[in-house]
Amino acid sequence: MDEIGEHELKISLMLPQPNMISIPLRFIAAGTCLAFLAGCATTPQTAGRLQYGPAANILREARSSQVPVEKRAADYLQVAAMTAPLLGTGTQETPPRDTYNAACAELTTLLRNSGGGQLWNHPLTLTGNNQAYHLRLQPASNAVWAPSYFASFQLAGSIKANRVKTPNQVEGVGGELVGVRSPTPLDPFTPPQGAITAPVTATLDIHGKDATLALRRPAKQATAVVERKVRPLAANYSAPLLYYKPAGNEMIMGLMGALMGGKYLSKTGLYFVQPYDPNRIPVIFVHGLISTPQMWLNVINDLQQDPVLRERYQFWIFAYPTGLPVLYTSLRLREALAQVQKLYPNHKDYVLVSHSMGGLLSQLQVTTMTRTDWEKTMGEPARNLFAHLKPDDLVSKAVTFKANPRIKRVVFICTPHRGAPMAVSTIGEIGVRLISLPANLVSAITSEVPAETLKSMNGGRLPNSVTNLQPKSPYIQVLNKLPMQTTYHSIIGNRGKPGPLADSSDGVVPYWSSHEAKAQSEVIVPGPHGSCELPQTIAELDRILRLHLGISSSSKPATTVAQASP
Repeated sequence: MDEIGEHELKISLMLPQPNMISIPLRFIAAGTCLAFLAGCATTPQTAGRLQYGPAANILREARSSQVPVEKRAADYLQVAAMTAPLLGTGTQETPPRDTYNAACAELTTLLRNSGGGQLWNHPLTLTGNNQAYHLRLQPASNAVWAPSYFASFQLAGSIKANRVKTPNQVEGVGGELVGVRSPTPLDPFTPPQGAITAPVTATLDIHGKDATLALRRPAKQATAVVERKVRPLAANYSAPLLYYKPAGNEMIMGLMGALMGGKYLSKTGLYFVQPYDPNRIPVIFVHGLISTPQMWLNVINDLQQDPVLRERYQFWIFAYPTGLPVLYTSLRLREALAQVQKLYPNHKDYVLVSHSMGGLLSQLQVTTMTRTDWEKTMGEPARNLFAHLKPDDLVSKAVTFKANPRIKRVVFICTPHRGAPMAVSTIGEIGVRLISLPANLVSAITSEVPAETLKSMNGGRLPNSVTNLQPKSPYIQVLNKLPMQTTYHSIIGNRGKPGPLADSSDGVVPYWSSHEAKAQSEVIVPGPHGSCELPQTIAELDRILRLHLGISSSSKPATTVAQASP
């Protein structure tokens, strides 16, 4: 290996970011980080869209904050009444359709968000320009949201789409909205932003002076009867994801979470980025070392381009500070899944998608590990460990557990099943020394594990994520002798350097560590460790998720190295 390549390889251990930023730039950002260790949208929906001329003056008045809210609402209804007969099929962008869509979306936000929602969710008689309309909201059904479900709405067009590579929008009829749910108290598994969001498409049916406003669920049903004709619904699936703005720079936040886990421990948990749906299969995304859940933004956005996947799956994320011991974080994920089982026992079985060290967390969810397994592999040190542990001790729960039978499939992306050699390099040693563990975790480990046992099993030092990535880490030695009790797939990055596949690497994890002979499929993608957003990776995830549904896919594995029965 040339000198520069070796330098980049070592640096990438500490900064295995799932994006395509160059390794040297990441190192600069890490150094900079270490130095620092001491209202409602008003943008019109029709911006950039065509506008129906005869309704322009009325629409302008409807958008004026100087006009009383009820008069503005009546204006929006009049605009919809003027344009609804001109919708046509709804598939083509036309001035009447775009103006109708704007009126539907802006009327919804006006009524729900104004005056504390005093005009929301009860019949109204609205008068403007000598026209009186009787408005009601359509009750909930399988394809229509309950009017009371969301606390507010935001125009989808007002949310910048610059954080996704390919905005996911569907042309059609209806106003594109982001429904924001933030009840008091919050729903379980609500993200730290304090809300759960979903795509909403608002439509108006106007028969004479009677108007019905429907809050449609486009992911559930892509078409609807609007103005007596079945039409495709407009939808924006990117905007609800983009509502979750990152708390700061993703790279810096990931690094801080790794080095100062105690400050972020309270954020550890499972989060729903969509409202819970008992009829959809949960896909849980688990990020890796020095990363954050934001890494999955484009992956989820791209998967939702497939109408079959967005109809049949719901997407959740597991967040955690990545410097903590892998077995401890795995326990936290196991506890979160147990909480889901308690609160939502009717949920469908899971699919896990994991990157890098997150794959080890996932592997530990589908493996049973017992005291006997430890003693067979580690001998006397393991016997000494368990001689001092009680069943309810934190360490005991972290090192012995049963496979979760509700996890039916796992996808591993660039996962170091047998560790990463760089964890024992100089840069790995620096990482070990820089990571600070929470005081309560340190106290639990030192009070439950005798010093001599810790010395014999972990070199006398407290475990953290980097020591846990060392190939000779005790739990890795035990784990790799145990079968995974579910179906699983591997996606492995290859930087394309000359040589046989067996000697290849993604720049962080060598092939011999990420390869699993019993994987149902193994696909090699042409990229580095952060290969989650590659088109080949998305295509393979799409194929696997369709396979899980028993539906064929147009994409096939680019390279199938291992093949086993489902």
